[in-house]
Amino acid sequence: MKQDVLERARRVKLLVLDVDGVMTDGRLYLCDDGQEFKAFNSQDGLGMKLLKASGVELAIITGRTSNVVVKRAENTGVAHFFQGVEDKLAAFHELAGKLKLDHAQCAFMGDDVVDLPPMLQSGLAITVPAAPALVKERAHYVTAREGGCGAVREVCELIMQAQGTFDSQMMQFLK
Repeated sequence: MKQDVLERARRVKLLVLDVDGVMTDGRLYLCDDGQEFKAFNSQDGLGMKLLKASGVELAIITGRTSNVVVKRAENTGVAHFFQGVEDKLAAFHELAGKLKLDHAQCAFMGDDVVDLPPMLQSGLAITVPAAPALVKERAHYVTAREGGCGAVREVCELIMQAQGTFDSQMMQFLK
């Protein structure tokens, strides 16, 4: 782990997540009636809950609109939710302003070029291995795990470890 990444993670007060390709594997399951299905990783969900319990806020900014994402946000304690967003940077600026956070206190996790504007403005830019080279080259951290397969959990644990809250969050499971 690069020291720079740990320093950036120490400052994080808000983790902003894209959905498709980050919280999911990026595949879209669409039925003839237009219904959409997504598969989420349960370990990612627990990681999000633990990160929130450690004092870091969670947000979702996604370009697509989906009821299943609303339910996932509710289940994982995501308080700040933007969907159907064409300009992710504008949503990122709005959210940081609302929470009175400096961009250095924000992490943004995306997987494609549409995520680059807020990634480049955030204090910690994160992506997944399947991201295009252009995105990986500009990220501060590329997860070892793929999107939808524990990448979000990896990032949640990284932030908690950098902030010294990981062990206290794990203690509840070691009693």
